[in-house]
Order: sequence, then C-alpha cells, then structure tokens
Amino acid sequence: MKLEAIDYTAPNAAEMFVESLRTTGFGVLKNHPIKQQTVASIYENWQEFFDSEEKQGFLFDRDTQDGFFPISVSETAKGFKKKDIKEYYHYYPWGKCPTQLKQQAADYYQSATDLASELLSWVESYSPEQVAKLYREPLSNMIKDSEQSLLRILHYPPLTGTEEPDAIRAAAHEDINLLTILPAANEPGLQVKGKDEQWIDVPSDFGNLIINIGDMLQEASGGYFPSTTHRVVNPAGADMSKSRISLPLFLHPRPDVILSDRHTADSYLKERLKELGVL
Repeated sequence: MKLEAIDYTAPNAAEMFVESLRTTGFGVLKNHPIKQQTVASIYENWQEFFDSEEKQGFLFDRDTQDGFFPISVSETAKGFKKKDIKEYYHYYPWGKCPTQLKQQAADYYQSATDLASELLSWVESYSPEQVAKLYREPLSNMIKDSEQSLLRILHYPPLTGTEEPDAIRAAAHEDINLLTILPAANEPGLQVKGKDEQWIDVPSDFGNLIINIGDMLQEASGGYFPSTTHRVVNPAGADMSKSRISLPLFLHPRPDVILSDRHTADSYLKERLKELGVL
C-alpha cells in the first residue's frame, strides 16, 4: 500500500480523499489553501522559541492544558512505558501565547479550522447512508464554536545518543479527536501502520497537507472510518543532529457533542487524557 497525494483542486478530490481515509486512515492533499510560506515562517519562529529559555515562562496549566510541555512531562503513548522524545506547545485562541507568536498562530488556527470544516463535510457527503445516520449532528457542525480544537506546535530536538533505549520521537499511537490536519514537517519520520501491519512512510514533500482520522470520528461512525496507528521514528546518521518541527491541528468537537450511545466528546477526551498521563 502506498499513500498518494490528492489534488485538492481536482473535480473528484472529495471522493478520492474520503476513499483514502476509509482505506488507510490517512489522506494527503496537494494544491490546498494552506500557504507553504506561512508554514515555513511558523516553523522558523517557533524553532527560535524552543531554542530559547523564554519557553520556561509559559509552562503548561494542568487544568486548561495550554502552554509549554517540556520533555520531562511529554506523553507516554498508550501501551508504552517510555516517554516520547519531544516537547511541545498547546495553543488555543483563549490560552496563553508569546506575544510575538500569537497573531501568526491565531491566523493559522483560523485558516486551518476553516479548511477542516470543509473536509469534514466531504467525509459526511461520502459516508454511506447507514453510517451517516449514526452522526448525531453534521460533522462540520460538531466543531462549530468549539474551544477545544488544539493547535500543537511540536519540537523533536536533535538526538544526542544518550536517549533511553527503545525511546522514539513519537511511539505508535492513535489521535483522540475527529480529524488531524498536519502540514508536512520540515523533516521526514512520520509513518502509518498498514492493514498488513507494515509501516508505511507518509509523503513528507514540503507543501503536502496530511490528514488522519482520530478516535472520535471512529466512534461517531461506528468504526467505519478507522483511527489509524502512526508514529514518528528517530532519524539516523547525520539527520540525528536535526530538529523536527510539526504543526498538527487536532479538531475537537464541543464537549456536549454526542459521539455515540457510550460517549460525549467530553467523556471521551477525559478518558483518553487520563490514559496518557497528562490529566
């Protein structure tokens, strides 16, 4: 299996995109509205932040989950004992953010959320009738006025060779939310697990937009759309000395949204955050 980039401007883009999500859990878009120049600027500006001591003044709030998460409190993927080798910043429009980075983050958050709403409408349009009946409200409406959608600016620092054995940048995991919108990172490493249990490299051409299904969409669709396992592997050789910046936007419904008979968005999120050890 190989993931192919789909032209966002093609007449059949929506159908091809949803088919890719259905069969692989991932969709890759090219010629999309998110400007490559904007993404490159965000990477550069946040790299400066992660390289500075300023980040220590923005330590995360355990209750609101916004701010800077150092490597010492990084996530441990479900089923793993070693923490991921990463640090990251959680940006919400209502949360704290360095003054010089706030406007750019706010603009990107809005444009990526607008695109995500369109992609969710694609998913709903190409859901079989029996699956669409499971949605308690339109998928794009689930994120309307939501204050839970999270922009995470991830920094995978250069490797020194002193890392814990078997620790990697991001151990195999599934995302919690509906969809994740991710511009290709400035370095490769993202892999998705195929149906044959083989790991497949996700196209990392700078300018591609990578979208994957989260657990909440899997729950809302009765399992029709699979939340696919993925990871970020460690680089080798000279690439060990390179940082990697990544910019996922996790689309979260409003807390009151009913996903299924078992879960609201709020109950599902809290359950998973406890499993990750960050709540």
